[in-house]
Amino acid sequence: QVQLVESGGGLVQAGGSLRLSCAASGRTISGYTMGWFRQAPGKEREFVASITWSGADYADSVKGRFTISRDNAKNTVFLQMNSLKPEDTAVYYCASGSIRATSPRLYDYWGQGTQVTVSS
Repeated sequence: QVQLVESGGGLVQAGGSLRLSCAASGRTISGYTMGWFRQAPGKEREFVASITWSGADYADSVKGRFTISRDNAKNTVFLQMNSLKPEDTAVYYCASGSIRATSPRLYDYWGQGTQVTVSS
């Protein structure tokens, strides 16, 4: 059974940084696409970043501020978030899929989410 467990969320002031982690079990992350999505209240879940063996993709809204990475030995994916803005406030979800994609419908497994709140 695949499990994804996020951690690292919290409250931060605008301009600050947070690092999210996603620990995976039941699936070796190096063989799959790992993605981060977020969902703000009243909004649809949106793509943030993903990483595969061939590279990383980012939403335009986070390019230059967020960096996705992975530690294959720890089977863990990270999302380093810098220069945070109030509009980054959302629940952030880790997901795993079989193809390189930005649509949440193409991901098979999801974590429970971690709250990120950026105050102005």
